[in-house]
Amino acid sequence: METHQGELAARRRTRARIRGSDPDAFGELFDTYARSVYNHAYRLTGDWSTAEDIVSLTFLEAWRLRDRVTEDGGSLRPWLLGIATNVTRNQRRATRRHAAAVARLPRDEAVADFADEVAGRVDDEEQLALVRTALAKLRRADREVLALCVWSGLGYEAAADALGIPVGTVRSRLSRARAKLAKHMEPPQGHGQLRGDRANAVRPIEEGVR
Repeated sequence: METHQGELAARRRTRARIRGSDPDAFGELFDTYARSVYNHAYRLTGDWSTAEDIVSLTFLEAWRLRDRVTEDGGSLRPWLLGIATNVTRNQRRATRRHAAAVARLPRDEAVADFADEVAGRVDDEEQLALVRTALAKLRRADREVLALCVWSGLGYEAAADALGIPVGTVRSRLSRARAKLAKHMEPPQGHGQLRGDRANAVRPIEEGVR
């Protein structure tokens, strides 16, 4: 009981420091949750470089929104992951606008493609391609809930708070996403089976939730 009360008091102090624009508090926030935000961003985008940009933008946005941090509450991780989700959406819109602009360029103006560089960082490219293909077939909303609840390990209520939607919506989206992902994770005919259990893609992964 004393330990629990101590944790609550520590969280209140942290929230108060963040609301008070304490740069050291934000430094501690970054050190604690940057890896979690990065993993979440990568799972949403499938791109290492973009995920790094999203981490930076997420904490800049968190600083801008610091006065919205309430005095009482639990971990700030769901709040940060919610911001990261919104930042990712904005990045996607910017990417689409950029792609449209590139498409209007004369054909002799080459544009670099970094897909091979990104894929080269992953040991099992065939499995990664299968996962990406499966995720791409999910609706954006379902993919976001899957990333928060399954890979980032948030509970239904925390995910609902991060996305600003009802808990029941989180449950239904997660159930739908899991079913569709499991179906789409079936390997192509003639390519054999994936190493390990494909269900690993839809199992919760503990990420040092604090």
